[in-house]
Amino acid sequence: MSSVAVLTQESFAEHRSGLVPQQIKVATLNSEEESDPPTYKDAFPPLPEKAACLESAQEPAGAWGNKIRPIKASVITQVFHVPLEERKYKDMNQFGEGEQAKICLEIMQRTGAHLELSLAKDQGLSIMVSGKLDAVMKARKDIVARLQTQASATVAIPKEHHRFVIGKNGEKLQDLELKTATKIQIPRPDDPSNQIKITGTKEGIEKARHEVLLISAEQDKRAVERLEVEKAFHPFIAGPYNRLVGEIMQETGTRINIPPPSVNRTEIVFTGEKEQLAQAVARIKKIYEEKKKKTTTIAVEVKKSQHKYVIGPKGNSLQEILERTGVSVEIPPSDSISETVILRGEPEKLGQALTEVYAKANSFTVSSVAAPSWLHRFIIGKKGQNLAKITQQMPKVHIEFTEGEDKITLEGPTEDVNVAQEQIEGMVKDLINRMDYVEINIDHKFHRHLIGKSGANINRIKDQYKVSVRIPPDSEKSNLIRIEGDPQGVQQAKRELLELASRMENERTKDLIIEQRFHRTIIGQKGERIREIRDKFPEVIINFPDPAQKSDIVQLRGPKNEVEKCTKYMQKMVADLVENSYSISVPIFKQFHKNIIGKGGANIKKIREESNTKIDLPAENSNSETIIITGKRANCEAARSRILSIQKDLANIAEVEVSIPAKLHNSLIGTKGRLIRSIMEECGGVHIHFPVEGSGSDTVVIRGPSSDVEKAKKQLLHLAEEKQTKSFTVDIRAKPEYHKFLIGKGGGKIRKVRDSTGARVIFPAAEDKDQDLITIIGKEDAVREAQKELEALIQNLDNVVEDSMLVDPKHHRHFVIRRGQVLREIAEEYGGVMVSFPRSGTQSDKVTLKGAKDCVEAAKKRIQEIIEDLALVPVTIEVEVPFDLHRYVIGQKGSGIRKMMDEFEVNIHVPAPELQSDIIAITGLAANLDRAKAGLLERVKELQAEQEDRALRSFKLSVTVDPKYHPKIIGRKGAVITQIRLEHDVNIQFPDKDDGNQPQDQITITGYEKNTEAARDAILRIVGELEQMVSEDVPLDHRVHARIIGARGKAIRKIMDEFKVDIRFPQSGAPDPNCVTVTGLPENVEEAIDHILNLEEEYLADVVDSEALQVYMKPPAHEEAKAPSRGFVVRDAPWTASSSEKAPDMSSSEEFPSFGAQVAPKTLPWGPKR
Repeated sequence: MSSVAVLTQESFAEHRSGLVPQQIKVATLNSEEESDPPTYKDAFPPLPEKAACLESAQEPAGAWGNKIRPIKASVITQVFHVPLEERKYKDMNQFGEGEQAKICLEIMQRTGAHLELSLAKDQGLSIMVSGKLDAVMKARKDIVARLQTQASATVAIPKEHHRFVIGKNGEKLQDLELKTATKIQIPRPDDPSNQIKITGTKEGIEKARHEVLLISAEQDKRAVERLEVEKAFHPFIAGPYNRLVGEIMQETGTRINIPPPSVNRTEIVFTGEKEQLAQAVARIKKIYEEKKKKTTTIAVEVKKSQHKYVIGPKGNSLQEILERTGVSVEIPPSDSISETVILRGEPEKLGQALTEVYAKANSFTVSSVAAPSWLHRFIIGKKGQNLAKITQQMPKVHIEFTEGEDKITLEGPTEDVNVAQEQIEGMVKDLINRMDYVEINIDHKFHRHLIGKSGANINRIKDQYKVSVRIPPDSEKSNLIRIEGDPQGVQQAKRELLELASRMENERTKDLIIEQRFHRTIIGQKGERIREIRDKFPEVIINFPDPAQKSDIVQLRGPKNEVEKCTKYMQKMVADLVENSYSISVPIFKQFHKNIIGKGGANIKKIREESNTKIDLPAENSNSETIIITGKRANCEAARSRILSIQKDLANIAEVEVSIPAKLHNSLIGTKGRLIRSIMEECGGVHIHFPVEGSGSDTVVIRGPSSDVEKAKKQLLHLAEEKQTKSFTVDIRAKPEYHKFLIGKGGGKIRKVRDSTGARVIFPAAEDKDQDLITIIGKEDAVREAQKELEALIQNLDNVVEDSMLVDPKHHRHFVIRRGQVLREIAEEYGGVMVSFPRSGTQSDKVTLKGAKDCVEAAKKRIQEIIEDLALVPVTIEVEVPFDLHRYVIGQKGSGIRKMMDEFEVNIHVPAPELQSDIIAITGLAANLDRAKAGLLERVKELQAEQEDRALRSFKLSVTVDPKYHPKIIGRKGAVITQIRLEHDVNIQFPDKDDGNQPQDQITITGYEKNTEAARDAILRIVGELEQMVSEDVPLDHRVHARIIGARGKAIRKIMDEFKVDIRFPQSGAPDPNCVTVTGLPENVEEAIDHILNLEEEYLADVVDSEALQVYMKPPAHEEAKAPSRGFVVRDAPWTASSSEKAPDMSSSEEFPSFGAQVAPKTLPWGPKR
């Protein structure tokens, strides 16, 4: 166990006096003033005799026996025992483990006390608790509550005594619980019970019960009495400033409660010991009776507005009159309209009191100064500086400005009000002479243009002409603008604002019709192109409609000439866009699309660049074979030729020309191309190109594989021949969902009908309105026969049957994903057959099909094929993604690309950076490719949005700030600048001190434009406050610096925070070690200096005492020796005795016996005989 002793100056003096006999000789051994050396007995006092040791009543002999005052330790130790029967945790395999050990550890951590547990022979628990008193008491209470079984008991005391057990703020109850290690529960005030419940150990309960009964017994001795005294006489009983009642309370020890003037009660309550309480009541009654007999009243009229001056601050004036005259002044309540003031007192004193009442009422006055309301803010000054000068000189004067009124109200002592009135009148006169104002009417719709972007225009006018311009907010819809300031500046600002307004009124607004599809192109990526137009025509405001409105109107507003120029420029731009938006479609066989794209998109990229066109290819999973080329007409034709030549070079593509009379062309093409499309589809997708209508040409071009071209040529000529002879046409109807089933896979069924009958069957295209209509063309006999066969097939399809098949549940997802797209495709292809899969979550493998019998059978066959195809080789599609976004798509260490591959179950291949290709390949099952592509394109949109956001966030703003303010703006450990950065979401860069080329007064702020401006304003506000600050040097004794700074600067930080100042102490080795610099606002600096000087005075006293103490603790460091040192010399030492007494033999065991050895008694010179 360790203890800490604190040695004060007083205890040191006591301690020292105990060690030194009557005269302190040891301290002056080497002093020149002490001529004789000390004797041997003085220097080495003998040990006390045995007899003296045994007598406890006597003091030990010699200086060693003097009592030394013990020094109390700050660490205490308590040991207490928990019997086995009261232990909570008895069943433990091994002592020191389990819940009991955890609880002890928790108690030590929470209280800071040290616990040691030991197990007695009787299995009781001994606990030693060490630490500071508070910690030990808290630990003891916790141990009792958590390691000892708890009993409970109740004690009944009168309900009115409960509050004395609780004490002020519950302190008494907490102290009692700590002292007794119990939990004391007192019923709530609204509970009628008088039972107090005590929980804890038996010993603790007994102690707590005893303490509670003691408190109650003490209160039993006390009494409470109430005395009715007229309210008017309460001031006489209380006395001036409550002194009289205070004296009575102090003398009698009774508590007297007089209701305050604001409470309409006449009862005075006395509480205390019965005898003393009776004395207090008697004295109060005596005063009351005496005043009742002697006093009389007079009533006077005093203006209601002057009542507050009679009362004074906190009623001090009334107390002052009572003290001087012994007269009580009764003022009517503030909510009463009465002006009557009643004076109550002895008749001879009433006159003096009345004089004082009128003096107080007239000591304060209310005055007003005429001042136009627009001048009020100039009189007040920036942050109230002008007004502060007056209020600091005359703090009792209250100055009130009422908005909209042309006056200033002053209230206070008459003399002070007169002085303040003179000063304010002087300020008003001066301002009227050198300032002017003017109000101008400008339509409120132009106000925001006058203000300019971020207030640029209006701030320029304010700075240029040194005026204040007040523009009403938009919500007021007011046209009135007020200009205040120097008369010349006001007129100049007025002229400029009116000119601006006139110019705006002469502006022209023009609506330009531009197709919405061109809006995005005109604006350009990140607004680059529209920014160029605005820079070219800075006076013209260009507004594009919201994309959601789908409007083609672009609005231009500005000076007439500029608007006309801008209109022509934009019309030319639109004309170029229209010219460049010429589009042609080129049919290319699907298998050759990848060859046209080329490896990594090389071929298509080259064609795009060289022909300056935009080329769009259909998606790989699309059925379309058409490539769309957009750009200038000549460029599109060149690009088409190149694409067709690639197809021709790659495959056995034949091209034949067939001469068919131009008059038959329309009939061969058919309605919306239905007839010619049926021939192209039937002949393997050949391309048949008819000449432009009106050209007069008879040449029809057929392009495709040689065998298919011949087949198409044969059919086309046959059809033309039929058209020239008499052709017969019949229309039949069938549900659209039956069409694909009638056509058959690869057109097999419909080809069989045509071969057997010789008639041509044309089905409606997707864009045709009448989707039920099927047209049969040919000779009448052939048409009738084909009609009969088709109607028979349709009739079979109308006979609905229901069937089922088994499909492994693991394949169900493929059919139902993407909202059942696969099932929709099956329904379209096989006569609208309905296919129902079991709900997800069920383990059923039964799939139900409902529809025409043939359709159901065909659909079952198709489902089986799909199941078999699910294990086939995956397919690959290519997605165009801008090269500069590839690294963001990949993500950090490939995390982004891995996430997409896992999510969509595909493989995504990004080209190597050196290729700089825009094509990303996605490989996987066809079912997953569309989702993967959509996911990738969505990610690209997100990245493009992030790029735009980064561009907006990169706005930079520089602010010029004197380098001496930089540390203050940064703050302690960067606290201030970090707060600005976080609050405004910006990055703030200070200049590098080591870079000589960099301007040291420039602070750069980066972020959103709005945020940077807000951050700049925050920095400038700090600079404004710093510019108002002053620095003062104060001489402060360097010996107290460490104490004022405190441990780790805690004390000085507290002072700086309290007074809002910065305090700098000198560095070691500074020329003036006592010079301390205080920086802040003038009033704060003065207060801080006063506080520091008070601390210096207080701490210097401790330093002086400490130095005085050092005189005793350490001998003088150096003394001028008057003679050579003789060392330590004593007189009458044994070795200097007569020759008969020899010096002790140090080798002799008799002369120097060892401890515990038996030696013969012998007289020795070292002390008394034993």
